[in-house]
Amino acid sequence: MQTLVPPEFRRAIDAPLRRFYFCTVFSCIGNGLTLSLYVVYLHNVRGFSTSFSTLLLAASAVAGLATSPLWGSTTDRLGPVRVAIFAAVAGAGSLVAWAFAHTETQAIVAALLLAVFSGAVWGPSSTLLSRLVNEEHRQRAFGFNFMLVNLGIGFGGLISASIVDLHHPESFTVLYLIDAVVTLGAAALFWTLRSHGGPVTDHHDDPVKSAEGWREVLHDRRLVQFVLASLVMMIGGYGSQEAGFSLFVVNNLKLPIHVIGVIFFFNTSTIVLAQLWVLNRIEGRSRTRVMATAAGLWCIFWIILDVTLALPAVLAVVSLCIAMVVFAIGETMLSPVGPALVNEIAPEHLRGRYNAAQGLTWGVSGSIAPAITAIYFDNGLGNWWPISTGLTALVGGLLMLNFRRHLSESEDGRAAPSS
Repeated sequence: MQTLVPPEFRRAIDAPLRRFYFCTVFSCIGNGLTLSLYVVYLHNVRGFSTSFSTLLLAASAVAGLATSPLWGSTTDRLGPVRVAIFAAVAGAGSLVAWAFAHTETQAIVAALLLAVFSGAVWGPSSTLLSRLVNEEHRQRAFGFNFMLVNLGIGFGGLISASIVDLHHPESFTVLYLIDAVVTLGAAALFWTLRSHGGPVTDHHDDPVKSAEGWREVLHDRRLVQFVLASLVMMIGGYGSQEAGFSLFVVNNLKLPIHVIGVIFFFNTSTIVLAQLWVLNRIEGRSRTRVMATAAGLWCIFWIILDVTLALPAVLAVVSLCIAMVVFAIGETMLSPVGPALVNEIAPEHLRGRYNAAQGLTWGVSGSIAPAITAIYFDNGLGNWWPISTGLTALVGGLLMLNFRRHLSESEDGRAAPSS
């Protein structure tokens, strides 16, 4: 442990940061209960069509995308803790509505509410984490947090695998209700950090900075280029995985739904076991090259997924577990460097907006990827979907390499940040 976690970073993990990390683990246990069950829940449990299920996922992402700038501005004005608490409480109520959604109208309303409030927590959380650690520890702090995210998701996934049953729809209701309770508990824990998560007021005496907002953020060409490169990567990664992986496993590979929880356990356990080691390997290396390498690993993941079509059930499950390990290694490389890079180029009084802009990549990819997935599956081309998604990930990696020339050595992580 002393080798994996340098002494200077261990000293940086003070009481507020420990509470932040505990909140991360606790809240993500709830997230892990329902991870990647979105489309299966709508299609296989509630009986909605594949088109409706995937397009609702896309519409939800658009709703989250449309409200993301508002959450970014509110974070800068009110502070990350207040915004995160409000979003978590409202998100818990949305989960209850989602658990009892039986008609298309109920599903649409619940899904849109979930999208608006659930996605609002991550930007404020990133903003708060960037305040709780010094700049030189920021990349490692984000990576450590991502490891804890997956530790919580892993536990949640194991609980989910023991409860969920397609033949008993009420099991899904129980999962979403537990998720709502855990979300409220995490909100209560997060409130203990309110003294560290207030609004930034240092710029109020500067009339120029006080007048700055989203216009200045959008005029930052480097941020725009990073967001575009990340967007393509996310379409070739998280967005498509969430939109179609479970659907592909159940309907194309004809595997039971229980294996999804097992497969994702390999993903999360790999992240928990490998994250600290990867953090030490990427320290001092080009952040953009690290992200491009992650894109290459994601492409390999999609190739393995496509190959499983030709394998018997047992070998298919084994291959999927291996594929998830590969995808997870890419995640451990991407998770520390992306947020660290954004917060490196973000001015303090606009940090909430910059983190919200990075969050747009999740929202936009979450709207585009399901639409693309629906086209493939509705036209009988689901078997070709993994290969095209892998190529998309590669394109994102190339765009990230091109972005490298617009960064200084410090911003790209190749030199120690200035004090």
